[in-house]
Amino acid sequence: MASEEEDFPRGGTSRKHSESKIVLEHVDNLFQSNELTETKKRKGGKVDGKQVKKQRSEESNEGLTLNTAAKSVEILHLKNVKEGMLFLGCVKEVTDFEVTVSLPCGLQGYLSIKNICDSYTKLLSEQLDSGDDTEEICSLVHLFQPGMLLRCVVAKLHVTKGGLLSIQLSVNPKLLNKNLTSSSVKAGMVLSGCVESVEDHGCIIDIGISGTKAFLPEEAMKCKQNKTEELKVGQYLMVQVEEVKNSGRVVRLVANPSAVTKVCANTEQGWNLTNLLPGLLVRATIKKVTKHGLFLDFLSSFSGQVDFLHMEPTSSYTEGRQVQACVLYMEPSTRLVGLSLRRYLVQAGTGIDTSPSAGDRIGEVVKECKMTAMHHMSGAMLQLPDEIPAFVHRNNLKEPNEEANDNKVFAMSEHTCRILDFCLMDQIYYVTLRKSLIEKPYYSYSDFHAGQLVEGTVSVLMSHGMLVHVTDHIKGLVPRTHLSDISLSNPEKKYVEGMKVTCRVLSVDVENKKLYLSRKKTLVESTLPLFLSYSDARPGRVSHGFIVCIKDFGCIVRFYNNVKGLVPLRELSADPISSPQELFYVGQVLKTKVLQCEPEKARMLLSFKTEVEGETEEAAKPQFECEVGKRLEAKLVKKLVNGLEVSILPDEVCAVLPTVHLSDHVSNCPLLWGSLQEGDVIANLVCFNKNKQNITLTKKPTVRWSMEEGLVPRDFSEITVGMQLVGCIKNIMSYGVFVEFPYGLVGLAPKSAMSDKFIQDTMTTFQPGQTVIAKVTNLDKDKQRFLVTLKISEVMMPGGDAQTRLIHGLQERRAVNEMLAVKDGGELCQQLAALSVGEKLKLTVEGTTENGATFKSDDLNGATVLANKHHVTGVNLTAGQKVGAVVLHVDILSNCIQVSVLPKLLGKKKSLTEESKYTAVVEFIDQDFAVVSLGNTAQLTVIQTRSHLNDIIFSEKLDVGTTLAVEVIEPTCEELQGLPLLSWNCSAPKRQRVTSENQDRGHCFGEILQGKVHTVKPTSIRVTLEDGSKGSVHVSEVMEAADMRIGSFPTSSVKAGSVITCRVIGGREASSRRLMSFSHPKFTYYIPELTLVPSKLDTSVNLKPVSTQEKMSTYKVGEEITCFVSKFHSDRKCLEVTCGPSVTGTVELLAMIKNPQDAKHPEKLYKLGQTVRAVVVEVQAKHNRLLLSLTGVHKLEKGSTVLGIVSNIQPQVGLYVKLPFGGTGTVCFTDLLDTYKPNPLRAYSKDQIIRCYLLDCKNEKWQLSLRPSRLSPQQTKPEKDPEVLSVDQLQVGQLIRGYVKSVGEHGVFFRLSRSIIGRVQFKHSTKYFIKSHKDLSKHLPVNMLLTAKILSVDREAELVDLSLLPEDTGRSDIFPESLNLPLRLSENEKKKQKRRAPSASEQQDQAESKIPKKKKKKRKSDGDDSGVEVYFREDDDEDAEKKPAKVTAGSAGPSRLQVAAGFSWEVGLSSLKPASAEKEEESSDGEDQDEKAKPQKKSHHELQQEKKSAEKALLQRENELMDPNLRPQDASTFDRLLLASPNSSLLWLQYMAHHLQATQIEQARAVAERALKTISFREEQEKLNVWVALLNLENLYGTEESLKKVFERALQFCEPRPVYQQLADIYTNSSKIKEAEGLYKTMVKRFREDKAVWLSYGTFLLQQGQGDAASSLLQRALRSLPSKESVDMIAKFAQMEFRYGDAEKGRNMMDKVLTSYPKRTDLWSVFIDLTIKHGSQTEVRALFDRVINLSVSVKKIKFFFKRYLEYEKKHGTPQSIQTVKEKALEFVESKGKEAEN
Repeated sequence: MASEEEDFPRGGTSRKHSESKIVLEHVDNLFQSNELTETKKRKGGKVDGKQVKKQRSEESNEGLTLNTAAKSVEILHLKNVKEGMLFLGCVKEVTDFEVTVSLPCGLQGYLSIKNICDSYTKLLSEQLDSGDDTEEICSLVHLFQPGMLLRCVVAKLHVTKGGLLSIQLSVNPKLLNKNLTSSSVKAGMVLSGCVESVEDHGCIIDIGISGTKAFLPEEAMKCKQNKTEELKVGQYLMVQVEEVKNSGRVVRLVANPSAVTKVCANTEQGWNLTNLLPGLLVRATIKKVTKHGLFLDFLSSFSGQVDFLHMEPTSSYTEGRQVQACVLYMEPSTRLVGLSLRRYLVQAGTGIDTSPSAGDRIGEVVKECKMTAMHHMSGAMLQLPDEIPAFVHRNNLKEPNEEANDNKVFAMSEHTCRILDFCLMDQIYYVTLRKSLIEKPYYSYSDFHAGQLVEGTVSVLMSHGMLVHVTDHIKGLVPRTHLSDISLSNPEKKYVEGMKVTCRVLSVDVENKKLYLSRKKTLVESTLPLFLSYSDARPGRVSHGFIVCIKDFGCIVRFYNNVKGLVPLRELSADPISSPQELFYVGQVLKTKVLQCEPEKARMLLSFKTEVEGETEEAAKPQFECEVGKRLEAKLVKKLVNGLEVSILPDEVCAVLPTVHLSDHVSNCPLLWGSLQEGDVIANLVCFNKNKQNITLTKKPTVRWSMEEGLVPRDFSEITVGMQLVGCIKNIMSYGVFVEFPYGLVGLAPKSAMSDKFIQDTMTTFQPGQTVIAKVTNLDKDKQRFLVTLKISEVMMPGGDAQTRLIHGLQERRAVNEMLAVKDGGELCQQLAALSVGEKLKLTVEGTTENGATFKSDDLNGATVLANKHHVTGVNLTAGQKVGAVVLHVDILSNCIQVSVLPKLLGKKKSLTEESKYTAVVEFIDQDFAVVSLGNTAQLTVIQTRSHLNDIIFSEKLDVGTTLAVEVIEPTCEELQGLPLLSWNCSAPKRQRVTSENQDRGHCFGEILQGKVHTVKPTSIRVTLEDGSKGSVHVSEVMEAADMRIGSFPTSSVKAGSVITCRVIGGREASSRRLMSFSHPKFTYYIPELTLVPSKLDTSVNLKPVSTQEKMSTYKVGEEITCFVSKFHSDRKCLEVTCGPSVTGTVELLAMIKNPQDAKHPEKLYKLGQTVRAVVVEVQAKHNRLLLSLTGVHKLEKGSTVLGIVSNIQPQVGLYVKLPFGGTGTVCFTDLLDTYKPNPLRAYSKDQIIRCYLLDCKNEKWQLSLRPSRLSPQQTKPEKDPEVLSVDQLQVGQLIRGYVKSVGEHGVFFRLSRSIIGRVQFKHSTKYFIKSHKDLSKHLPVNMLLTAKILSVDREAELVDLSLLPEDTGRSDIFPESLNLPLRLSENEKKKQKRRAPSASEQQDQAESKIPKKKKKKRKSDGDDSGVEVYFREDDDEDAEKKPAKVTAGSAGPSRLQVAAGFSWEVGLSSLKPASAEKEEESSDGEDQDEKAKPQKKSHHELQQEKKSAEKALLQRENELMDPNLRPQDASTFDRLLLASPNSSLLWLQYMAHHLQATQIEQARAVAERALKTISFREEQEKLNVWVALLNLENLYGTEESLKKVFERALQFCEPRPVYQQLADIYTNSSKIKEAEGLYKTMVKRFREDKAVWLSYGTFLLQQGQGDAASSLLQRALRSLPSKESVDMIAKFAQMEFRYGDAEKGRNMMDKVLTSYPKRTDLWSVFIDLTIKHGSQTEVRALFDRVINLSVSVKKIKFFFKRYLEYEKKHGTPQSIQTVKEKALEFVESKGKEAEN
């Protein structure tokens, strides 16, 4: 009590009126952010007034104090840290971008590179913006050093992703010294600042005071180590004010570290609680001494506190003593000042020790520690065995979920702790007493060692590797080369964030906190010895290593801990190798044999010849000595990380026994591994597998039994489908598990065949090494692979197998206990080993807690005896009470005994009989085993937690309290030490209610209850019943079904707080939220389901319970039901509705909406709780779920219209559409529009919602149509391209439009409809001669829109022949004339050629004269391939022979080039050949001809003909050289011609095309630039031609930036409008629609008064199918242009409508114009031409009749009559011709009469 009164003094002597009592809640986690909870106790105004008066009187007695001292001293906790708080910190660690700062009381902060000072931040920003080299910026590593003291301020409290609080600090002087002003700066003050700039004679220091300039002269730097020329911008300094000038506006500083640390603050310097800074030295007087610290007065009027961590341990303190103290921290809002008396902070020159005297011991677990002091509000002081002090924070005295009991902890004689950290500011170790942290296998990087297998979680994938989190605070790097055995090009496909992986540690760098891991399967699963050091690599040993470097002299192989060696060239393989790079790759894992090792020199010589040479003789020997399946004994040689290295007796052959093969029970394997020691002999082993490298043994009883029975295939040929095998889990992958069987056979169990239950994550199903029974399902004999199933329903277990495994498992446990007892030799271990389950003990109660009770036994000294709360429920226990208990479990490793004091287990045991059945209750669970009690018999026994070998981890997991149906097999089993042997099948776990968990007995079905509405939700109502329990009313049970209106919200009719009468109609299970999840993980209770429906409240009505299955059976497909909106899932785009308390429904998006526009925000269509009517689409009785539709349609029917989602767009097919109710369909090109358009797929995108017409269904795939005539027949216009349903609709001679399907060897295939494909033969495709169909396919891309004429129709075979020739279709040829292709010969011309077949001599003459002609022809085609449409058409070769070349006067120079549109540079470029190839081809042709002509003997006549041919060839060559239109073949020729005609754009463009032919893009650009500089400025058209060609070039071969630059330059040198127009045409021709449209919008703004611009834009819009936009553009044009241009503009747009848009719309526009201006005969003439081309004969005749009756001159009427007559002669009949003549005669007669009158 004395200490408590000292710490918490009674009375109010030091209490002030502004103070309130603060109650601090304990924090479970030292690193967790919790707000300080303050509870202000008030007892009314009068009392407060009295207290205020009393306090004021007491204050007057004590004197003036400006801040209040706390009642007790405690350390600063993280929860009390606030933004703006000032600290003195010490630099702990420095990186490039952040400084870790140690703060007082074990806190830690982080100083970012952004929080240094303004000048440093500005310098960083400038350097980053400019992109210059940042070498001149000094990094944080050079500005800060560990051990450096800093004044810092809390800039921000940041909550990390893990929920921890991070203190972000700043040393910016503007924040640190913000409370200082110019007037408050005094000489002698010690301030902190940062270098702002370095000048010639010193540097300017930023001290953060507005209006004050601080200068540090060069001579004021007293320390040689800190010369001004060494200072950098941003460097932190502690400076002293030497002189103040101009009222503080100018300050001179001095920076002498030794002097600054001695300066003591005084009252003359004007320090107050507002501007007080940490780090100041002050003289203080001890006011009060307490157990937990000191209270001081300093600077005459301020109070501060010193906690016990900052008191000198060797000093004694008394009240009134004068001391020198250092300010540690300052909290501005509460004026709390923390001080330190430690020598390293107070005495000058001492400094901070960055490394503890005892060395780096962080992470070390220390035993036998003594607690020297307990500070209840802060923590406790410990003394380590080497008498080093340590501090335990109060949060680390206990586990987070335990109740604090400081006295109990302090009373313990010894403690075991783990060292967490060393605090630089406190110069003390911080430790923890938490068992959870002490028992952690990995706490720091020093806990890892190379070769160790660790499990982790994938955190992030980077370019250089993968980060894996092994613990919350430790992460390792898997380098990219170690992600797999092979190099992964897409590692993200194999690894995903959060995936569990097993890795092997390659190396650990504890100092730099770096952990390197490997995921190479060969390294992870390797059973070979690991080379962790050079001493492990003894000559002859074999291990796995990975190649890190390949040289000409060999390979360098690395192992663990950077152990590496050289494999010379001769040891790479048995065969000679000249180039190792061709056979090996970096990262490759290979078995390596040590030839020679020198550990002292760290050198090693290795060999890869182990496999080739069959290992060594030692490895070959056991192949003959050991047989798979043979029972063996072995001696333990060495314990490996993942197994045991043993030698088989008696021959001592080396073998490996993996840890997972020690037992069938996975939990027993590590226990057996830990209990074995080197030299132990292990019996009952069986050879599991052997190969050239090693022998693998197993001790699994089930595997051993199967091998001894001979039920194991020896190789793949013996495996048959249906065979049942016993194996163990080898590897777990995301797609399944690999099961290993004897003889090295491995099968795959796919994910679907792993369990009868649905498996979401394969990683959580089986454990590596788990024994399983597998059944073979599939065999792949080619690849020697097989599949197996692990489903329990498909495999058979032998009778009694589970009981046998139980006995083996318990015998293994017992053997482990006996070995531990023998090795320990202690009496306690032997006593614990003798205890068995069910044995009764006499114990004394030591204490009770919420989690159970602890006991002590006089016979078992030193043992911990525990009983959890389940086993003390209903038993009143008091300390010291003697009780009886029964043993449930004994753990020798921790000397712990689990007991139960339940009366039902302590009663007299009742005898059991065989085959009797009982209800067993699980009392205790220990991994693979569980202790159960049998009803009221007081009998205990042990069972397995898994009833089957193939049980998965989460399958029917048992918990304490679970009830099981069991059957007694043997009442007393000797192998179980007299316990009964049971068999059981896992059923649904039932929780046994204990006394503390019993609520009421529940409510009966049909019971009428009264309740009060607690809450009203859209789909349910929570009701509090009379007995206090909760009930629920579903929305469907609120009112009668007949009263529910569509769109209403039934629950809104009930108000919260109202009293209601309800009736119980069922119950549902719910999780309790009143109990903590960690104490009751599966506790559930039942909520009664209620109804408010009046008809069901009538007690006279016999209300029968209806199960969910019965309810589901009442729903029928197509039935309309009432349901209520529950939730909209935005991720799945579906609506969830509820139909009843246990029935839910799902409505997909397409079944929700009727309008595609509603798909943008479908969640807004319906509100929660809204009543809707839905149609049942499908009943899923298994999941109690309905699939519904809100559109009134529940299935897809032919001829109906539905909504669909575009799932894919395929140019070869059309649209793939996802339909409602799981349907899919396709839309053909010809079913997209009534009027075909080019590239119709451009209007559609993926996930677009469209309206579809269902045409037909074939093979569950629907044929769909999007034609407006199908979707809305009444509203659509006449079809321009009607739907072709059969060939009967087609007529010979008919013109029809369609899309190109493909171009093949047999012709052009033309898509007329979804089912009809026409064919165009090559002779009907073009008038030009083509060599191959590939040339045709370049100009006829797939889905090109064309018009064709039907030549013939075979209705039986459904074959249609078409023609694309211009004379048939009236359209232009598919090949442009600019290509200058030869015309196809007609049949007559071919016959003529055959008739005049040349003689042998003529053939020879032609052969000799053919070469120059061929060259000319080649040049012609090559020139055309450049794509520049600038060459004049040349005559054919035949014409050239017939007609001599004539050179006219006007052909002396090239003609001017008129460019009307953009160029097509890419035409034919793919077929270009280099000149060398042409020459070779020609020469080869010539050689062939020579060979053919060689055997023929030439006559005199032939020689004369040869001479004439040579003369003729020479004459032709001269004509060619004189021809100005002939294209040159080299650059020199071009240069020669350009000297004569420098202003000819034609030559320049030919020059550019010459370079493009050889794909010399840069040379072509250079030629264009030369042309622009050479051509005279007066030749505007010539320059424009070159600019257009350059724009074309950049568009095809350049980038957007280069094209933009050329365009901007062209605008400067040419008229802007033509340049704009040319670029727009270029964009259009190259299908860059968006760019073209953007350019046109700019043009109509810039050239709004130019009619041509409007017309060009309108043409573009109509060509793109944007008719409405073109109409809007016309209205804009009419507003912008003069009124006199309106008529012509409308007429032009009407003509464009005829050509590119809607002909009917164009006809109406022309009709309106001519109605207003009937005398415009030019427009009438145009109208007639358009109607003839696009209209019917009836429309043409009607128009002619209108024109000949116009009131215009006779001359004009004569012209129209003449046209009328020509039209009828061409298209009419003799009768129609006579009719026109008669009308003309009538007109002449009428005019004659008018003249007479």
